[in-house]
Amino acid sequence: MPFVELRNSPHAAGVRPVRIHYRDVGSGRPVVFLHGGWGYGMYPIDRQIEVLGSEVRFVIPDRSGHGRSARFPGALPLDFHRRAAEETLLVLDALGIDRAVLWGHSDGSIIAAMIGLAAPERCAGLVLEAFHFYRNKPGSHNFFQRFASHPGEVNEKAQSLLVADNGAADWRHVVERNCRVWLKLAAESTRVGEDLYEGRLTELKVPATFMHGRHDPRSEPGEMKQVQELLPRAEMRFIENGRHSPHSESASWRECNEVLRELLGRLP
Repeated sequence: MPFVELRNSPHAAGVRPVRIHYRDVGSGRPVVFLHGGWGYGMYPIDRQIEVLGSEVRFVIPDRSGHGRSARFPGALPLDFHRRAAEETLLVLDALGIDRAVLWGHSDGSIIAAMIGLAAPERCAGLVLEAFHFYRNKPGSHNFFQRFASHPGEVNEKAQSLLVADNGAADWRHVVERNCRVWLKLAAESTRVGEDLYEGRLTELKVPATFMHGRHDPRSEPGEMKQVQELLPRAEMRFIENGRHSPHSESASWRECNEVLRELLGRLP
């Protein structure tokens, strides 16, 4: 299994060194996939690797606290997305990847956008799937509350994926910790519609394609419309039969592959 070792990481405070596990498959243009809050194993990109692996080198790091990467105790801090963005750049430095397309899913899309804002020179383009803009997600409150308190209530298939990815001893903690930080983000929001980017999303200059399931249950009414208004030059691709992970869903993965192939074909 390939690992890189970081001297430290802001996402794993107090841990030294920080071992980061990553997958490196395919060949061609580098595309770095940033997984969602419950880890890579829940929504893998196997179908994209199979179809595009002869054209694309997919690099898929496990963030610290997930998968086979270093563990750290305690709760996720409110600014964990920013910390994870910094960790991702350290991983890319260690791998010698100066510039890549960043494809982020769910929490990973927030992290990818933050890298685009902080280090645009590192981004050949952004694919932002299942994007989050609001800090407070009233429509998802019951979801987060349920699994923060009872992670064992996730369905049998999800449990098997989580165990395979994070281990039998740790998978519940991964789920619980992610749900709790989203509840805290909501509780500490100071106004309706407060965003995760401190009002800076309009500063994003990297070419961005939003790939969003039309029926994503984690999106709030009007959330993506506001993103469109803030970033009128960004490409918005709604996947008609998609939900929260259109790239891995049987009804929508083919459409996602076409979006990815089209995007990669027009980037320099």
